[in-house]
Amino acid sequence: MENKNRVCPVEIAGSLDSKIRSWLQNPVKILKPYVKEGMTALDIGCGPGFFTLAIVKLIGENGKVIAADLQDGMLLKLKKKISGTELENRIKLHRCEQDKIGITEKVDFILAFYMVHEVPNQDNFLKELKSLLNLNGLLFIVEPKLFHVSKKAFWEMVKKTESIGLKPVEYPSLPFSWAVLLKN
Repeated sequence: MENKNRVCPVEIAGSLDSKIRSWLQNPVKILKPYVKEGMTALDIGCGPGFFTLAIVKLIGENGKVIAADLQDGMLLKLKKKISGTELENRIKLHRCEQDKIGITEKVDFILAFYMVHEVPNQDNFLKELKSLLNLNGLLFIVEPKLFHVSKKAFWEMVKKTESIGLKPVEYPSLPFSWAVLLKN
């Protein structure tokens, strides 16, 4: 069963940010091999910031994270987490448009975790992501196996990334997930 184009509702954001999820999908452990100090990173579909907060730790004081989401409610949850902390200066919140990310800044790393299957026009979305990557920039796409994304759908998406000039360099093994690391 494909669960396409249904955005995760803000009302269940707590499940995206739970201790159980931290145990199953440790964000620092997942991202540490790819995110380096001083990078500018984009967390697309950031939700309440589960991965955003891990990225900001890994990029250090000289790095920057753009946390982008389609839903104001998700961005508000993240804003509340970082409000009054030094992270406010290192995490830029950005609300995407329905059919466009709307960022012009180039980045070194993009994380698209469990969200590409929610995008109605994957071709345009992937092209826009590629346009945001610096030369040799990395795009890390992770999609849920169970009930959402079939093996066939995942490999079709990987073929789309290759057709626009991204090169798969690794297929990390993550629980309950399909994953690909691509290089610009």
